Amino acid sequence: MGMLTNKPQEEPLHSGEVFHLWSYLHHTKTVLVTMQVLINHTGDNDLKVLLEDLQENIFTQEEQQVEEILKQTGIRLPPAPPDRPNVEVQDIPAGARFNDSEIAALAQKELMTGKISCSYIMGIAIREDIRTMYGEFHSQKEEYEVKLLQLSKEKGWLVSPPINLK
Repeated sequence: MGMLTNKPQEEPLHSGEVFHLWSYLHHTKTVLVTMQVLINHTGDNDLKVLLEDLQENIFTQEEQQVEEILKQTGIRLPPAPPDRPNVEVQDIPAGARFNDSEIAALAQKELMTGKISCSYIMGIAIREDIRTMYGEFHSQKEEYEVKLLQLSKEKGWLVSPPINLK
């Protein structure tokens, strides 16, 4: 255990950490492009502001942090899909456009699956800095998921399961 020290940043990454950091970064790069598309399709201003905030304060920051760790350890970075151009929502044909309720559900799905990935990576990581970073990612995703839930309730987009009154 001579490789493990009191300075986590100096410890080598094990193969599971490398795989999951790389995979998480690849997925995050894809989500950033997906967010561009969803923002283009959004007609509701409150949802658009939340998505732009989510894109900048969660996904872009996560991309930068994970990318930095992989660069420091000499791991080749995954490719990024090309950015999408900004378009006006009225320029997208109605039949081809996502509805705001669908966009909210897709964003919520990304946050939920992201929290699951963060939890898993925290569980397999032996470097404390990796565990801490993904714990922070998880907490931030939870905060935004609550904001999105509140917005969905306010706008009437939430489809709740049947209520059990018995």
